[in-house]
Amino acid sequence: MGQGTPGGLNKHNLPGDRKNDGGDKKEKKFEPSAPPSRVGRKARLPVVTPVTKCKLRLLKLERIKDYLLMEEEFVANQERLKPHEEKSEEDRSKVDDLRGSPMSVGNLEELIDENHAIVSSSVGPEYYVSILSFVDKDQLEPGCAILMHNKVLSVVGLLQDDVDPMVSVMKVEKAPLESYADIGGLDAQIQEIKEAVELPLTHPELYEDIGIKPPKGVILYGEPGTGKTLLAKAVANSTSATFLRVVGSELIQKYLGDGPKLVRELFRVADDLSPSIVFIDEIDAVGTKRYDAHSGGEREIQRTMLELLNQLDGFDSRGDVKVILATNKIESLDPALLRPGRIDRKIEFPLPDIKTRRRIFQIHTSRMTLADDVNLEEFVMTKDEFSGADIKAICTEAGLLALRERRMKVTHTDFKKAKEKVMFKKKEGVPEGLYM
Repeated sequence: MGQGTPGGLNKHNLPGDRKNDGGDKKEKKFEPSAPPSRVGRKARLPVVTPVTKCKLRLLKLERIKDYLLMEEEFVANQERLKPHEEKSEEDRSKVDDLRGSPMSVGNLEELIDENHAIVSSSVGPEYYVSILSFVDKDQLEPGCAILMHNKVLSVVGLLQDDVDPMVSVMKVEKAPLESYADIGGLDAQIQEIKEAVELPLTHPELYEDIGIKPPKGVILYGEPGTGKTLLAKAVANSTSATFLRVVGSELIQKYLGDGPKLVRELFRVADDLSPSIVFIDEIDAVGTKRYDAHSGGEREIQRTMLELLNQLDGFDSRGDVKVILATNKIESLDPALLRPGRIDRKIEFPLPDIKTRRRIFQIHTSRMTLADDVNLEEFVMTKDEFSGADIKAICTEAGLLALRERRMKVTHTDFKKAKEKVMFKKKEGVPEGLYM
């Protein structure tokens, strides 16, 4: 048995025995076996790995495949969503047809139920109308601005921004370039307006400690060209509060009720953006003394002034809203507008004295190239009544005369001619005795 065992092993395992191998092939189909990991006794087959270029090409192809799959998915989604987009576009066109064009702007007075309301417009009475189904009824509230159909006046939309466009234009976004250093003289006026307008907004605790209420507003009055508007620009430049500027004539509107509504909207926006300063220039356009009006326009102006009186010192507290008024003719204003409690300080702007004239000439000639013969003291000491605007006009006119003769320096003769021209125009345009 010991000899048979190795013989049996040789019989099955020797590679030279081809007879037995041939017999196995006839009995069983040949199946290729896995390649041996060893050839001979020591050598191994190398592990086959792709080289770098092949790996990069494979990654590139995989990325292209990903892009193609994304494109296929996008195209499938587009095909699926196309009917919905067409339907929404069709619904949108139907809504636009229902709304009509143009649409009227009105106010919602009262909600009756979910589908009906009472509305009003600036050109007519109140109407009982229906509210269309596509209008967001959660945002509807009495007093809001709405869009109405131009024929049947039904509510077809809601104005999201309820701030009057005229009020949004009044807000000064970019601060003026003028500062207190650009104002010649007027030291007492600058001190008064700082105490009445700026200090209550920056340090309100000082007024609380002393036990007084800060002034609500000031009025700047004086002859034309004495620096009233310039001082208001300097206030806007120096303060960080919201600055709203409006001319008195802008408060006069065509339709009844629009002027008082604009005044209410102006002070409401100022209260929302507080601390804020409201500057109303040429207040005499709406603040004249009340009299028996004979026309609807005059009565509307008086109603606008009454609304202004109510906003300045009415039932509601104004808080951190300060008012600056400016006018040339304070004697024509209504006494109720000027009483303490509405306007607590009246700041007068007189014609400049000698010291102020010298300072204004220095400000306006600081950037000019002057000849050696220029003697500004002659114009400072003159007996003619100059305002600050007149002095600026003299300097500008002198520069234009030098420019006309192609000179880069302004001479004393240019200033004399400019003064004569400005004074002639001033006396020619103003009737005698107007500002006596």
